[in-house]
Amino acid sequence: KSMLPFPILFALFAGCAQSSVTASPSTSSTPSTPSYIPLVASESIWTPSPGTTWQWQLSDPVDLSVDADVYDIDLFDNDASVVDALHAQGRIAIAYISAGSWEDWRPDADSFPQVVIGNDYEGWPGEKWLDIRRIDLLGPIMQARLDLCVAKGFDAVEPDNIEAYQQDTGFPLTYEDQLRYNIWLAQEAHRRGLSIGLKNDPDQVADLLPHFDWALTEDCFEQGWCEKMRPFIDANKAVSARHRAVFAAEYTETGMTLDKFCPQAKATRFSAILKHLDLGVYREACETAP
Repeated sequence: KSMLPFPILFALFAGCAQSSVTASPSTSSTPSTPSYIPLVASESIWTPSPGTTWQWQLSDPVDLSVDADVYDIDLFDNDASVVDALHAQGRIAIAYISAGSWEDWRPDADSFPQVVIGNDYEGWPGEKWLDIRRIDLLGPIMQARLDLCVAKGFDAVEPDNIEAYQQDTGFPLTYEDQLRYNIWLAQEAHRRGLSIGLKNDPDQVADLLPHFDWALTEDCFEQGWCEKMRPFIDANKAVSARHRAVFAAEYTETGMTLDKFCPQAKATRFSAILKHLDLGVYREACETAP
């Protein structure tokens, strides 16, 4: 952090392929490692290549004049007409959602049971952490959000706040709890034909690489952990033969300027931009390597 109907055949498939993964609050501090079959995204699921240009704007209205291949915009604040306009320009549309926090201003805020709402998210008024162990309760809400992504015509989803196990959430979340939830999200996105990105969460890249189609980072150059995301760029035939984009955002509020991170971004083929924390229209971009 720092309405098109489904085709009948797809709807039948989705109904038959609902996730069998459920979760309840952990009773052991050392839960067993879940077993998953890594998903292989079909050719219809968007997988961006390194060097893909992007704009990240979570304010409204979206400025459609920015020269970028991809726009990452808010799911709830933009209707299908904005997505249609992006597609008409040949651009890809990513939907931003928070998958790990409750936000009191969202239209579905009342759908969250009180039992899954935890501590305040420090620095973000009106936002609280979620108990991501409770897929039985959060699952239908997140599925509805993914369905809305599809209904509005989005190509992909950016799930925010998916490294809650490292935060003061008010719940005893573990690495395995987070892994289970993140893989479940990827499965649900892929079942709907949506591409999905790994948002931050660098310490779980090795486990999550088979399940995510690209990555998005905040402050990785400023904080020095970009190298952990390199597996997305460096294709691994054991996982995927595809080189996948890493979209990197740095913030002016941390003192970053283009000259401080663009040389490294170009050398590593990260798609790096400079933004203000409010994620408005402002954007400066590094030159991308071929």
